[in-house]
Amino acid sequence: MTPQPVVKPTLERMILDHLNTAVLLFDRDLRLIYLNPAAEILFEVSSRHLVGQQAADLLPCQETNVDQRLAAALASRHPFTEREINIMATDGRTKTVNCTVLPLLNDETEEALLVELNQVDRQLRITREEHLLSQHQATQALIRGLAHEIKNPLGGLRGAAQLLEQELPEPGLREYTRIIIDEADRLQSLMNRMLGPNRMPRFSRVNIHDVLEHVRSLILAESPAGPTIQRDYDPSIPDCMADQDRLIQAFLNLVRNAAAAAGIHGQLEFKTRVLRQFTISNHRHRLVLLAQIHDDGPGIPDDIRDQIFFPMISGRPGGSGLGLPIAQELISQHGGLIECDSRPGDTTFLVYLPLESGHGERD
Repeated sequence: MTPQPVVKPTLERMILDHLNTAVLLFDRDLRLIYLNPAAEILFEVSSRHLVGQQAADLLPCQETNVDQRLAAALASRHPFTEREINIMATDGRTKTVNCTVLPLLNDETEEALLVELNQVDRQLRITREEHLLSQHQATQALIRGLAHEIKNPLGGLRGAAQLLEQELPEPGLREYTRIIIDEADRLQSLMNRMLGPNRMPRFSRVNIHDVLEHVRSLILAESPAGPTIQRDYDPSIPDCMADQDRLIQAFLNLVRNAAAAAGIHGQLEFKTRVLRQFTISNHRHRLVLLAQIHDDGPGIPDDIRDQIFFPMISGRPGGSGLGLPIAQELISQHGGLIECDSRPGDTTFLVYLPLESGHGERD
């Protein structure tokens, strides 16, 4: 076994050890000779398991060979920065970082590469979340405005058709007034569905796994031939204050979409975890429930991926385009949020719900 290089505990080493930025040092052969504690936290592994590894095993580089790119920087002594690259933690999760590479030369003899990794997942997620929330709020405001403008004339139209139906002498002509009344009722029902429940949520202590199991039983009853549903629950998750009926409806909308995408031969997964010190809508929460609905279907088409929480947007023939917007509104009423990550064969809806009462701390 090759002995691991030793970095002396100098003042510079002490400074690096106390930085929040992940710092890695590679020798001229692009082998890792040092990483600070922030880098250990980023990769979620101790330094003794990483020291000696090649740079290419730790730092994927976009559109080029990692070793060639780093060797060229070392030879030219020109630093460079790659933004929003993905590195992999030990559990297989990817983390997004900005990577800065700085060639070092000591007394014109000893060459090394200093690599700084700044994790940007949180900033990217908050930006994406703010966009999603503003999008949802704008959509709801538009729907409420349209509902107000449509309901009054719709009621008048229906009433006039009813009066006309009573005055028509021939029963055969009433077929046309019946069409007007039925279509007015259909539009009224559509507006009500778009607006969501008209009563305030009724909060009580709810176990998320009871909700998911209820949804699972409904899906199995609707589609006994499949898809199959796997479960990966964290049994330590405490109850949350929620309106159970609304949570069931929200998850049912998500799971029905996932089941339709996966098909009878596909596979779904329900997964629950607890996140600590997590931010939702600029409020930091001590504990947040993360429930994931995963399917192995074809994924959401690129042209509608950013619009799936808009009403009337659907990637399925015959889809109403209301399931996801309604689910988002129901989860929003609980101070939570739904996000989506989709690619062919791998689509996951992530539902975040605060586990403590109140709105958390302002971030």
